[in-house]
Amino acid sequence: MPKRVSPKEAADLLQNGHSYIDVRSIPEYEQGHPVGARNIPFMHFENGRMVLNRDFLAVFEKLYPKDSPLVVGCKAGGRSLQAVTLLERNGYTHLVDMRGGFDAEIDPHTGQIGELGWSRVGLPVEKNTAGGDWTSLSAAAKTKASP
Repeated sequence: MPKRVSPKEAADLLQNGHSYIDVRSIPEYEQGHPVGARNIPFMHFENGRMVLNRDFLAVFEKLYPKDSPLVVGCKAGGRSLQAVTLLERNGYTHLVDMRGGFDAEIDPHTGQIGELGWSRVGLPVEKNTAGGDWTSLSAAAKTKASP
């Protein structure tokens, strides 16, 4: 089971050398994200539904060595947990899944909030995508040599 932390614990990790990978869709990322976050969507919106990003793992592997200290987050914690599980199966060793995501973790059975997300606990948010957006990152991955 992947290591999971609260948004405040994630913020502390970011202050100590971890990088934040936002695995939400492009439109979700563009609406606001943790300061300095980089967007590698686990899923894309296509034809009105969410589908797996076929390039997710390939781009991730081009941009981040397997021992990179990374915090992975999404909107509520579901996609990031799936992404971390996939990445760990592919050899990543220093990943942390952020519970609550950007918004909040909600119990699907009761509708109750389980963990408030990054934006709801008042951590720093930005809309600037300069270089951290999916288009820039996927282009950079294409120009990088294979590890």
